[in-house]
Amino acid sequence: MFSDPDQIELPGDPPLAVRLRRSGRARRVALSVSRLDGTVTLTLPTRASLRSAMRFLDERRDWLENAVAGLEGPVVVGPGTALPVEGTLVTLTPAPLRSARIDGTTLLVPAARPVAGALAYLRLRARDRLAERVSIHAQTLGYSIGKLTLRDTRSRWGSCTSTGDLMFCWRLIMAPPRVLDYVAAHEVAHRAQMNHSPAFWAEVAHLFPAHVEARRWLKQHGPALHRYRFSAS
Repeated sequence: MFSDPDQIELPGDPPLAVRLRRSGRARRVALSVSRLDGTVTLTLPTRASLRSAMRFLDERRDWLENAVAGLEGPVVVGPGTALPVEGTLVTLTPAPLRSARIDGTTLLVPAARPVAGALAYLRLRARDRLAERVSIHAQTLGYSIGKLTLRDTRSRWGSCTSTGDLMFCWRLIMAPPRVLDYVAAHEVAHRAQMNHSPAFWAEVAHLFPAHVEARRWLKQHGPALHRYRFSAS
């Protein structure tokens, strides 16, 4: 059970792996389940014993099993997959065409490379939408914007450097347009305030008054956007 110093395996059918993490900042034992990939992590203060960790897990076994059972698994994207584009579900459908396009509730993609075609389409659409909204918000604030980069980040939806370069997670294109617009406004607002002070949030509110609702959507539904797995084929 303790053969791996960084993992505990709880007996069951199937057994449940729990990642063990020690932290000098932790003041108590804490248990968490990632909504992104279902990873279970038990955080312990540096000097806490494995015996106390097992006792803690035993006391919370029912909660842990319910939390893991409630998670939705990953979605491997392929022909026939329904995935969200700007908040609307569309069905990935191979077709005899050279570039992907949406037709009603269908995402038509090149038959030779359906998944790669879908991914390229989403990234291009994300860049176009983000560039448009960033430009509008930057003009409103009167600031210039540097390079715009797209990545598949899990820890943050966007970032802004002191020189005005912006990075966004391309999966924002899967969220409703208002959510993408909020993240664009959030990062542009950092051109005026490189912090999260009240002054910063005042800038965000000026650019996007409905930011509280958009932030709430991201907190509740954002992790589900990472469920979709795109292969290179």
